[in-house]
Amino acid sequence: MEMDQSSEESDISDSDIPDYEEELYKRLQQGHYKVRNTNGSSRCPFCSGKRKQDYAYNELLQHATGIGASNRNANVKAKHRALAKYLNKDMVDHSGSSQAVDVQPKTSKSKSNEQFVFPWMGIIVNVPTECKDGRYVGESGNRLKEQLSRFHPLKVHPLWNIRGHTGNAIVDFSKDWNGFRDAMAFENHFEAEHFGKKNWLENKHRGSEIYGWIARADDYNSPGPVGDHLRKNGDLKTVDDLSNEESRKTSRLVANLASEIEVKNKHLQELKCKYTETTLSLDKMMEERDSLVHTYNEEIKKMQQLARDHSRKIIVENEKLRSELDSKKHELEVRCKQLDKLVVVNDNDKRKLDAEKKKNAMKNSSLELATMAQKKADEEVLRLLEVQKKQKQIALNKILHLERQLDQKQKLELEIQQMQGQLKIMKHMEGEDDAAMKKKIDEMTEQLREKVEEMEGLEDLNQTLIVKERQSNDELQHARKELINGLKDMGTVRATIGIKRMGELDVKQFLPTCKQKFGKDEAESHAALYCSHWQEELRKPSWHPFKVITTEGKSKEIIQEDDEKLQALNEDLGEEIYKVVTTALLEMNEYNPSGRYPVPELWNFKEDKKATLQEGIQYILKQWKTHKRKR
Repeated sequence: MEMDQSSEESDISDSDIPDYEEELYKRLQQGHYKVRNTNGSSRCPFCSGKRKQDYAYNELLQHATGIGASNRNANVKAKHRALAKYLNKDMVDHSGSSQAVDVQPKTSKSKSNEQFVFPWMGIIVNVPTECKDGRYVGESGNRLKEQLSRFHPLKVHPLWNIRGHTGNAIVDFSKDWNGFRDAMAFENHFEAEHFGKKNWLENKHRGSEIYGWIARADDYNSPGPVGDHLRKNGDLKTVDDLSNEESRKTSRLVANLASEIEVKNKHLQELKCKYTETTLSLDKMMEERDSLVHTYNEEIKKMQQLARDHSRKIIVENEKLRSELDSKKHELEVRCKQLDKLVVVNDNDKRKLDAEKKKNAMKNSSLELATMAQKKADEEVLRLLEVQKKQKQIALNKILHLERQLDQKQKLELEIQQMQGQLKIMKHMEGEDDAAMKKKIDEMTEQLREKVEEMEGLEDLNQTLIVKERQSNDELQHARKELINGLKDMGTVRATIGIKRMGELDVKQFLPTCKQKFGKDEAESHAALYCSHWQEELRKPSWHPFKVITTEGKSKEIIQEDDEKLQALNEDLGEEIYKVVTTALLEMNEYNPSGRYPVPELWNFKEDKKATLQEGIQYILKQWKTHKRKR
């Protein structure tokens, strides 16, 4: 009956392990601990809290030896070393199955120390012989092997000398414990029939029956053909020697395996550290990327707000200029009217002067010259008015053109061009109030210079942000590529995040339709053929069943539904397979239109969409934490 272990859980030191191991070994021999289950399997009496309690003999021996050589506490090591010692000395697995068999009788200690010929051999004597042509002949080895088939002999060797068959033969059994069991059964059979070694030596009238026994040390050292054959083909060993030798081999194997496991565990720990470093690096990169994106968005918002403010300022200034132009236009119209009146007055004066000149031409020739000069001056004034009117019209047309450009583009560079145009217009419009106009031109020139400097500063900032964004994008793309490569061999059933080969068909998608069309027996072969055929069609660059449509000013390629191949597919296999092929076709056209072969993509199978890098990293961390909890 198994003893209560609660009183044995007190800790011991490493120096106490041998004494405690010997004490537990004696208790195991006395049957205080239960090692054998009722179904023939074995159990560890010191690991009663664990689920597995149906070890095979080799498994239990490996379990006990491994824990005994591990870095566990002294109490646990001592218990499992005692169990390993008990298994090696008191229990032997001779069948290779999950059931341990006691080969050595526990009641006879002398037999375990008795020397046998190894490999196991049996001796049969008194084999019937007869004399033919001056030589003795007897039954062949194969015939004797058939007679002893119940003991599973490997081979039977009849012994011969110069006179022929000696009437003796050697029976070879297998080298393992099965062979020893068969050899003992062989000897017990002859002893039970009173044809054993003891009967052979005691009986004087032996008759014609065959005698047999297992070969031992006295047979090994005996003279004659039997001893010669045994010494030539075997050695003397005890059962304990063989048990200890196998125990040492098993212990070395288990120790080597434990050492390899330790090395593997260290390598696994190093991989975990590298994985943690990579994960932390990715987290840091993601934080830096988010920070850069946030900064970039803030700068873009500021630039857009500045652009809107500048646009409003330009519009206000244009309105002011327009009002000033209208005022100037009105003034010019007033002056034109005044000049028209002056022309009429000058014409009247001219007629009067002509009359006076006719009356007194000779009296005042200088007055006539003055009149002619006045006329030339009036013509020059009219010409200048006409030129000014044309310039005014050109300026108005240019202002309207610039206003239309401002309404369409609304960019900072156009604002600068508009101010330059305004300066040119104002330079052409210099009139009576030249000082005020020049001052206005200087002010606008200074504003133009400030805007140019501001624009250059914004362009430099934009270029810097673009460079940083490209660097971040390159790093993110590299991280995404590494994540895809890492997940290629990690795919599990029903994974949320994984790798999807874009543009690749799956034979499972064809199975339901093929089962309905061809039956369950032929569905798989037809599904494989259809899948292979349409995958080849997808790879052909010459097949491009797309048409381009424009929606809200953007061009987009869609499936050309009247394509002959797709129509034939729809008629042959139905709507479901048609959707599967067109979906793969769209994926191929989106991800690899030139190469036309499937490419891997990080995919969110739960939402059926492309997974973000953040989702992929979160999934990996979740899997790692789950695996860590299981360990």
